[in-house]
Amino acid sequence: MPPKDSDLTPMYRQWAQAKRDFPDVLMLFRMGDFYEMFAEDAEIGAREMGLTLTARKYAGDKRIPMCGVPYHALDRYLRLLVEKGFRAAICEQMEDPRAAKGLVKRQVTRVVTPGTLTEDELLPEDDHNFLVAIHSDGKAAGIAAVDVSTGDFLVTEVDCRAGARTPPAVITDHQSGGVHAPALQPDTTRPEALPLDPQADPLLIAVVEEVRRLRPAEVIIRENDPLRGALPDLGGAIVTSLKDDEPVFLSAAEQLCKHFGVDSLRGYGLEGLSAATGAAAQALRYLQATHMAALPRLASISVYSTNQFMVIDATTRRNLELIESLRGGKQATLVELLDKTRTPMGSRLLRSWIVQPLLDRRQIEQRLDAIENLVQDTILLDALSGHLRSIYDLERLTSRITAGTANARDLRALGLSLARLPEVRQELSGKGETAELLAQLHVQMDDLGDVSDLLARAIADEPPVEITKGGLIREGFNAELDELSYAAAHGREWIAALQDQERARTGIKNLKIGFNNVFGYYIEVTRSFQDLVPEDYHRKQTLTNAERYVTPELKEWESKVLGADERAQELEHKLFCEVRATVAEQSERVLATARALAQVDVLCGLAQAAVEYGYSKPEIIEGHELQIVGGRHPVVERATGEEPFVPNDVRLDCDSNQLMIITGPNMAGKSTYLRQVALIALMAQMGSFVPASSARLGLVDRIFTRVGASDDLATGQSTFMVEMTETANILHNATDRSLIILDEIGRGTSTFDGLSIAWAVAEYIIKQIGAKTLFATHYHHLNELAEILPRVKNLRVLVREEGDRVTFLRKIADGGTDRSYGIQVARLAGLPQEVIERAKEVLRTIEQDDLAVAPSAESTKKIAPTVQLQLFEAAPSPTVEKLKKVDVDTLTPVEALLLLKELQEEAEG
Repeated sequence: MPPKDSDLTPMYRQWAQAKRDFPDVLMLFRMGDFYEMFAEDAEIGAREMGLTLTARKYAGDKRIPMCGVPYHALDRYLRLLVEKGFRAAICEQMEDPRAAKGLVKRQVTRVVTPGTLTEDELLPEDDHNFLVAIHSDGKAAGIAAVDVSTGDFLVTEVDCRAGARTPPAVITDHQSGGVHAPALQPDTTRPEALPLDPQADPLLIAVVEEVRRLRPAEVIIRENDPLRGALPDLGGAIVTSLKDDEPVFLSAAEQLCKHFGVDSLRGYGLEGLSAATGAAAQALRYLQATHMAALPRLASISVYSTNQFMVIDATTRRNLELIESLRGGKQATLVELLDKTRTPMGSRLLRSWIVQPLLDRRQIEQRLDAIENLVQDTILLDALSGHLRSIYDLERLTSRITAGTANARDLRALGLSLARLPEVRQELSGKGETAELLAQLHVQMDDLGDVSDLLARAIADEPPVEITKGGLIREGFNAELDELSYAAAHGREWIAALQDQERARTGIKNLKIGFNNVFGYYIEVTRSFQDLVPEDYHRKQTLTNAERYVTPELKEWESKVLGADERAQELEHKLFCEVRATVAEQSERVLATARALAQVDVLCGLAQAAVEYGYSKPEIIEGHELQIVGGRHPVVERATGEEPFVPNDVRLDCDSNQLMIITGPNMAGKSTYLRQVALIALMAQMGSFVPASSARLGLVDRIFTRVGASDDLATGQSTFMVEMTETANILHNATDRSLIILDEIGRGTSTFDGLSIAWAVAEYIIKQIGAKTLFATHYHHLNELAEILPRVKNLRVLVREEGDRVTFLRKIADGGTDRSYGIQVARLAGLPQEVIERAKEVLRTIEQDDLAVAPSAESTKKIAPTVQLQLFEAAPSPTVEKLKKVDVDTLTPVEALLLLKELQEEAEG
């Protein structure tokens, strides 16, 4: 039971009121040098943060649980809470306890949640920290993504057909305002990881895929939103439900217009997009409720369309190991390989480029031309990289400045960064042949000379972290501050020296200067020297044996010395806040320049990777062709050590080379080949050079991968079910402009079932979809598709046999193979020799049995008569009449095999 207010001291009543105002979060209550937690909050905090739980009396012998953290260690403990999905309210002291008359005023200034962080210590440096709001009406859904630490505010809308309805991005500059904030409530949950049924609501699928791509830290959605109950796992993001009982007095559009200070949302591209507008307003209300008065300025909103980018679903991102490896972490991923950026802004942008390859040929070619410019001009590349290395995270610095939470070190970092802008702009000014995109970025950058000059004049070289302790402002910036600082530093020295000066001037040998709280500083002269007292001495006090005097000069210095430190600190704090506010007014200029710098950084990083790894410029064409000469897997080739990576070619199109059946043993390089083709296509469309001798690529709208599978124990799905779900997703969503990568379809079930499914999937892709496809398999019967279906070709991985041993040559060649070399691979894996020999015996028995019923690859063209004979021989007499009704001549090899199997089982039964 919580204590009654009547039992509490005034301070505890203050805490209880704050807790009632924010009942669903952990309350961190500032008391001197500690943030204290009480009651149930203390029990949770002690358990989750490893703190000592104590208790404190609050009335008589009644005690309340309590724990606390030092104020200077708050960020470290907040990190622990945020990582575990908790939300915490920070209740600050709003006045100096020494100056307070009675109880110190306290107020909640911030609610910290996973998606609303601004502190560098709590954020990943090279990735966004998105808060995503979902707002749907059953027909359309809006998705708003806000990174409050960088000022990014993105919004899109999808409808029930899962197609994006939003136009290309529009960015307009406007001022901020404020709107009504919703109540916070505690339904912060991690829903179970449910599979996305490919035949599920298309709106749900589109929303989930886009949210997973954004990789948010937190997702907010209304309790009664049509999508709330159906949301599956969203990539580990915390999902916070918002209550609908809080009154909102403005419409979503009105809230946004008020915030941006405009009359219409037309300039942002939001007009007519009610779901997107609702999501944006929902995100804004939540941020205002959590950040109170310290919300960083969100000065613009960018509307984007998912139709602008290649679609890469969560399965493909995982299989291709774009930003996280299959083992977890960033190591051995594409982003780790390509990230040669010099700034956190550039690193974050690179991630966005990787997961959002472009569909606009002109934009892609602009990026490629810019990289080519830098690759060919290594002097320019080195110069830009050197300047970028000295630039701090302008986006996050600006966010803290506009929120009023930046310290002097943040402003100093901003000033040092802005000082490099003229050099960067000079390099991009077009001294030689400059690519169009680089020239555009030069124009988009502002050298911000006025802001740079202000910071250089105002902020000290090495300011302290705290902004109330002095030492923030550079000498010479403010005359009054200089005088106070001089008085504080030298006033007492001057007064001490004044005693010797006055003794020499007056000849009074025992003259002394003293101080008391009543009169301040004074000059004391004994009665024996009264005749030597100068006329400018004014009597202040008479003692028994002495007189005390003051002079105008002494009183002037007294006024400077007494309280000079305190007055200097107050003035410094005021001047610092004025400088910070002035810089905040220029935040939109700073952010526009920061985003241009981030693009320059990514382009330089990709150029550096191209030079270091030997990549080439791909050619982007209008057709469907995908032709790669000497292609390599970008990550694997860097991990092969001394063994050279074997490059391979590929040619895919929709005319004669649409589906490639690739056979060969395990470990021979089939999966690497599949992935490298997908990665090269992706890299080309993100605007990067590619690991190949040459590449010609038509635009791909989606990349699908079905590579490997394992049981999903959390949802009770078998390997085969996971495999079939992923395959169904491909067949439902691929188009003739897609690239499909299939690795071992059907292996999770029996051989005949698996072969049948693999065959049917291949036929469906050829006849119904028309997508360019690479299909690796151990079902050698699929090689027969090349004889039956158009646009199918067979490829194999070359192997050198030496007795019982094989050497994988890693080279892809035309033609299929009918051997998997499984036993040889097992030998390489280290199986005992006894097991290897027994496996050979079993294999010989199985192959002999197969020959009795299965047609060979060479007899494919004459299969019908052979199958007909075998069918009639195998059929029991009761089924012969049924068999006569079957048109055996029309059976495919797989259908014939399945029918033979069924008849044999019936005969044996």
